[in-house]
Amino acid sequence: MDREDLAEIMVRHTEYLLRIAYGYVKDLHAAEGIVQEVFIKFCGNKGKYEERGELKAYLAKMTVNKSKDYLRSWNYRKVQLKTSLLPHEGKRNTDGLVKKDEQELIGEAILRLPLKQREVLVHFYFTEMTLAEIADVISIPVSTVKTRLTRGRELLRNQLQGIEWEVLNHE
Repeated sequence: MDREDLAEIMVRHTEYLLRIAYGYVKDLHAAEGIVQEVFIKFCGNKGKYEERGELKAYLAKMTVNKSKDYLRSWNYRKVQLKTSLLPHEGKRNTDGLVKKDEQELIGEAILRLPLKQREVLVHFYFTEMTLAEIADVISIPVSTVKTRLTRGRELLRNQLQGIEWEVLNHE
């Protein structure tokens, strides 16, 4: 594999992998670092990669594993501890007149879900994977994917209950 091939692979898959990583770590800078590490590891292991399936699925699985490694790392825990102890300085107070966009509300609600449900919802809705593809990427049975998807939808429905949707006000 030469530089042009690697550059083409990066252009084709970076956005997709970034969405996956962000769904896990909820931090754009960390997600960018994870995707960068995935490509570095892929480039370093180019002799070990065998074209047995789809490259996109292989890179997605690497991204999921790197994201989970990041969530277990001391660096992540240190950042979480720091943000929980310090007051939230950068948050803007809105005056109530400005409503959030529905997609932003749904996205935030998904990011508040537990990891097991969040990862399945992100793969299913945002990366449009099938249940079998999700099961393969996160190494669990398809029945477990179905259960997590159902529970994730229910948790999401409970979080979004009581929100007055702007779209419904103009009917």
